[in-house]
Amino acid sequence: MTTANVSPAEIARFDQLAARWWDPDGESRPLHDLNPVRTAYIAARADLRGARVADVGCGGGLLSESLARAGARVTGIDLGEKVIGIARLHLHESNLQVDYRVQSSADLAVAEAAGFDVVCCMELIEHVPDPAALVNDLAAMLRPGGRLFMSTINRTPAAFGAAILGAEYLMRMLPRGTHHYAQFLKPSELSRLLRGAGLELEDVSGLTYNPFRREARLSRFTAVNYVLCARKPA
Repeated sequence: MTTANVSPAEIARFDQLAARWWDPDGESRPLHDLNPVRTAYIAARADLRGARVADVGCGGGLLSESLARAGARVTGIDLGEKVIGIARLHLHESNLQVDYRVQSSADLAVAEAAGFDVVCCMELIEHVPDPAALVNDLAAMLRPGGRLFMSTINRTPAAFGAAILGAEYLMRMLPRGTHHYAQFLKPSELSRLLRGAGLELEDVSGLTYNPFRREARLSRFTAVNYVLCARKPA
């Protein structure tokens, strides 16, 4: 096993949410609302039917199940044992097939190098100590011609207001301390990491979320949340 690129405090924080991960009105409510938009973004840029897909930082499996429902053969990894337990348990309800593993990105990158047509990493990079190492792992998993999809939070005053002050302190949709402003990445910074890992950026789109109406959509506004697609050259 390699040394995991992870903060134990972050793992503990998300494991505490495990029991209510699939509750659409619980602490994971924003993830439930954003999940259909993320899934559609991926499906519009990659053929998921029969594709091998890695969902890195899969949590309780919201995106993993959506991708499996679209026809992908999904491997979901996370270092939170409790959230992986919840993800496996939910398969009995959904009747889908997902290979869930308690495994680090570094270990999967070594075990199945160039083994995936699509790699997804949503809302994880802002929680790891070494973002560049994570991006390198994700690139190593991709076969030539494969695509990487990521989503994260921009480092702007607007993002601080929405993701930290608004979501954690005012509306209390997320536990306080979920996000740390200094760990947010601007699209230009993440793009630089992608290029350093040998990937070609294809798209950056904003993810707009209205927590009052519980509506999410793609937009040109990337100042808070954004999603991107990158390709590994053939």
